Amino acid sequence: MPRISRQYTSTKVYHIILRGIDKQDIFFEDIDYKMFLKILKEEQSKYQYEIYVYCLMSNHIHLVIYDLNNELSKIIQTIAIKYSLYFNKKYERIGHLFQNRFLSKAVEDRVYFKNLCRYIHKNPQKAGIDKIENYKWSSYQEYIGKSKIINPKLVIDIFGNKEEFIKFHNIEQNEQEIIDISKYDIDEKIDDKQLIDYICKITEIENITKIAKLSKSKRDKILVKCKNINGVSNRQLARVIGISRKMIDRAN
Repeated sequence: MPRISRQYTSTKVYHIILRGIDKQDIFFEDIDYKMFLKILKEEQSKYQYEIYVYCLMSNHIHLVIYDLNNELSKIIQTIAIKYSLYFNKKYERIGHLFQNRFLSKAVEDRVYFKNLCRYIHKNPQKAGIDKIENYKWSSYQEYIGKSKIINPKLVIDIFGNKEEFIKFHNIEQNEQEIIDISKYDIDEKIDDKQLIDYICKITEIENITKIAKLSKSKRDKILVKCKNINGVSNRQLARVIGISRKMIDRAN
């Protein structure tokens, strides 16, 4: 399936969906949810972005993010890689954790934003897991309590105040008619030059060809990290690094 180039918006606000590969769970324990939120917060010091809404479900993640410098792909890839490395090490697994492509949609008006906010926060309730106000792993808790990751000012300003925010979430409406996931754009494929630059960045190696000359243990450690980059195949890694695909396949 060809990849569709993601559309940018002047608002710089996007709804992102990350799914576990083959619909598998990406969170097993409370500490897993906490680790993802920790990474989400830590990366804000490196990239200039703000989180307006989030909801972590067992096998997928919703984020509404403000991307100041148009670095959305780098932001999501970095977050996904860091969490994948944590998850794979903890549960002794290898390979991709997330689907190779994340879904994104530009958020361009307040009405859509408000409905999207409610749609995301209602995910646990619709799934029969818990009520909106009781679910621990969504930003709703931060809006009605203490903010830790989100920037609540914009959202509260849009709703008017906290009371109106809560009232709006209690209104029954079929947001699925408004939030059509099938129309979301697909993140563009990483080209070879982008991939080389990114590998050099996350491995702190100036020349990517040096990877092939490392000892097996050091090389495999780097290859495992590279294999967790969203949107990248082992074939492409073999091409840009200059080693055999079998060597990459066997790295663990």
